[in-house]
Amino acid sequence: MQSFILRHKPQLTIISGALISAGLVARFALHSQPAYAAAFITASIIGVLPILIQAVQALRVRVMSIDVLVSIAVFGAFLIGSWDESAIVTFLFLVGGQIERYTLNQTRSAINALTDMAPQSAAVRRADGTFETVPVDDVHVGDIVKVTTGDRIPVDGTVMSGTGLVNESAITGEPIPVGKAVGSSASAGTLLDDGMLTIRADTVGEDTTFGRIIELVENAQDSKSKEERFIDRFATYYTPAVLIIAVIVGLATRRIDLAITMLVLGCPGALVIGVPVSNMAGIGNGARHGVLIKGSEVTHRLSSADTFVFDKTGTITVGVPQVTDVRRYDEDGTPVANDTGNGAGGAHIGSFEETKDVAVRDSSVPDASALDAGSGPAHDDVVRYLVGVESQSQHPLAKAIVRHFGDIPVPQVDQVSVVTGGGISAVHDNHRILVGSPRFLEADGIALTSSMREDASELEMQGDSLVAVAVDGSIRLLLGIRDRLRPGVAEDIARLRRLGAKTIVLLSGDNQRAVDLMTAKLGFDRAIGGLLPDEKAAVISGLRDDGHRVVFVGDGINDSPSLALADVGIAMGNGADVAIDTSDVVLADSDFSRLPHAYGLAKHTVRNMRENIAIAVGTVALLLSGLVLTTWLTMAVGMFVHEASVLAVILNGMRLLRYRTGRNHGTRHWNIRKLDAYQGQPQSVIDTVAA
Repeated sequence: MQSFILRHKPQLTIISGALISAGLVARFALHSQPAYAAAFITASIIGVLPILIQAVQALRVRVMSIDVLVSIAVFGAFLIGSWDESAIVTFLFLVGGQIERYTLNQTRSAINALTDMAPQSAAVRRADGTFETVPVDDVHVGDIVKVTTGDRIPVDGTVMSGTGLVNESAITGEPIPVGKAVGSSASAGTLLDDGMLTIRADTVGEDTTFGRIIELVENAQDSKSKEERFIDRFATYYTPAVLIIAVIVGLATRRIDLAITMLVLGCPGALVIGVPVSNMAGIGNGARHGVLIKGSEVTHRLSSADTFVFDKTGTITVGVPQVTDVRRYDEDGTPVANDTGNGAGGAHIGSFEETKDVAVRDSSVPDASALDAGSGPAHDDVVRYLVGVESQSQHPLAKAIVRHFGDIPVPQVDQVSVVTGGGISAVHDNHRILVGSPRFLEADGIALTSSMREDASELEMQGDSLVAVAVDGSIRLLLGIRDRLRPGVAEDIARLRRLGAKTIVLLSGDNQRAVDLMTAKLGFDRAIGGLLPDEKAAVISGLRDDGHRVVFVGDGINDSPSLALADVGIAMGNGADVAIDTSDVVLADSDFSRLPHAYGLAKHTVRNMRENIAIAVGTVALLLSGLVLTTWLTMAVGMFVHEASVLAVILNGMRLLRYRTGRNHGTRHWNIRKLDAYQGQPQSVIDTVAA
């Protein structure tokens, strides 16, 4: 019976309201006092039933809830014959509860949308080749699942057969379906618009990217800030105190009506709900905009931060090295003339500032065909030798070289070996090939000409890492490779300052010259290069010791100590798993523009919490003073004002759902993938993912 009553609270609320309306008609239109009394008594009984059940449940676990106060007040009203007041109080309380439940569900809409996208079942291939539909929790790593048109992909995995168009808008925010074929990666929660795929499960259940995101957000909503913990403790003592004071007032004044009115006026509903609703709305806004905040306490620490410290590679830069300059030389070391006319040393693409927000695939950088033009087959062979050697390496610079020269015939080089000191040696067609830094080649006895040294110095001044290629003892190619800034970094750093950041610092393991060149126009207060992970952590400790409230933003395994040590650690979503796990906030898609949104949202959330506390405390103070100073403040009026204050704090909290900063990509979701998964793809793909 109890579960039936609680399950039908909305219907009981409607019946109670209808009876009150009927009672008013009976009294003022029909002038029937018995009908009026019967309607209001029935409305009181129906209205108090769910409230009384919740009060008893609370008392069983030794909690003095608001339902207990209202139940006592209603029984007191019955004792003195004020069933009209008891009916209106119970009706308003039930209506307030329904409105509260609806509006709180709205604040959780982002999380509900996420969980709704989670697949519930999967078609798994059995030993006899047939497919059986099983709950998604029963899918294991290595299983082969079949996905048909209209199905959501249930696992993170690799396409084994079939083709199809996958709508990844729920993950990436991009509306154009992505073609999938054998070897493509597939993400849980995305929708197969057309085609059929069989996918090998590489990650399942809560370990998928989608599952981890849901877990992060749900854990964040369950966590409590110090304000929430204080209010919980406060309510534990406040509610019994109100009951005791009401009893004392009733005994002292011998006015039961005054005592039960005080019970209603003292209900701390708005105070109890005000902070959690702000917390949920703030976390929900973050979830919709790809900012995963791990709890309300994190929100408070982030809102008070005054210092932001950034790692360089993969944080303010894309984290994917790209070839930016190629210099060519004849066998005697003479620079090869270049069609673009960009200097004696060969092709290059100008300054870093000119190229930092565009793809490095500029027409002034030669690809393999450009190297062919006007330079003869010898240079064409050198490029093939280079790609043949680097295609066998997993070094980031090697991957950048292979991507840059694209699809060209690659020879099978022999005797490939990594040489201690920073290079690779190989043999092909009796040609000895060396690939490495100019210093590595010099150590092998290969001399650099004066023009090569000038070119190397110029590229280093631009912040490039150098890769030289020697064939049979002669340097034939000199490549400049560097990472590039994420688009809009300067603007986002300026927005952080406008939001309240006072000190902005860059820490990097790269050399100081490269750091200075890259950050010259970004507005950092300090930029320190040549740091090891423990030295970065020491800088964080020093800033905190000086009284700064520090946010560290990083992406790599080596950033984990600093992420853990800072007041708030923020990880780029495409970064290492350990960095994401160590951090307090995750920026999905490694989208740097989400950082100002996270900072501004944290400040607005904390401000909203304090506004709700002020509304709640102010309402109770107003009602209690009105009870003492006026004669018109009845129990029904008090309940109306109480429920209005509850609704006010909820609506105020819901304003956070609409919060956006100036430069924002809208209501996007996220795609926490590793950029390494795109290595070897066409450069256009790399640029799209990285940007």
